[in-house]
Amino acid sequence: MNAIPTVTKNILIINVLVFFATIVAASYGINLDHYLGLHFFLSEDFNAAQFITYMFMHGGFTHLFFNMFAVWMFGRILEQVWGPGRFLSYYMMCGIGAGLINMLVVYLRIRSVETGMTPEMIDVVYQEGTKIWHQSMNYTDPAMASLNALINVPTVGASGSVYAILLGFGMLFPNQPLFIFPFPFPIKAKYFVIGYALIELYSGFANNPNDNVAHFAHLGGMIFGFILITYWRKKDRGNDYYYN
Repeated sequence: MNAIPTVTKNILIINVLVFFATIVAASYGINLDHYLGLHFFLSEDFNAAQFITYMFMHGGFTHLFFNMFAVWMFGRILEQVWGPGRFLSYYMMCGIGAGLINMLVVYLRIRSVETGMTPEMIDVVYQEGTKIWHQSMNYTDPAMASLNALINVPTVGASGSVYAILLGFGMLFPNQPLFIFPFPFPIKAKYFVIGYALIELYSGFANNPNDNVAHFAHLGGMIFGFILITYWRKKDRGNDYYYN
């Protein structure tokens, strides 16, 4: 069996270490999500470094496992094709891009919620909401509670970068057959990626209040991945990076 490439291996290690650090910190009453998760830019908890740190945080073991499984399964192949430098750039830039797209969507949702609120209600949320949220509390008024959640719930996870990896694999090896549970037949990578993108698009616009998945962040990772690969294809025209 081939060894796991350097960047892929270190991404796996760092994510696992941060996951355990989150558990240890929680045992001391410290919620690392407040510091490392990506918050809306008007939240008191926001800082620019979160565009990077949020990629290494996860909401539970299942979240971590499936993201890291995808990194191991598909990311190592992209790293072997592109090399460590280009793969790391792709992973990080797509993760940051996913965060930017997610923040734009949160902004639009915040503006929508604010249209049904008075200026006084909005001011109260921005002035006191973060403190209340840290106490695991929220407002009884539905609009104020929704606004406070949008401002202060952090986004965590490597999913934006993972979806970019899936997109990259589908673009480099579009006709590669994949066996996906529960289908008893192989699916070409390009159709697998398109199907995932459509599911995320539908789920994002469905806006299920009980759905805590950042679907547009996933799509954002794919969008930035497509832009980067398209740019690299033009820049590297004539080499053999890309296969059909």
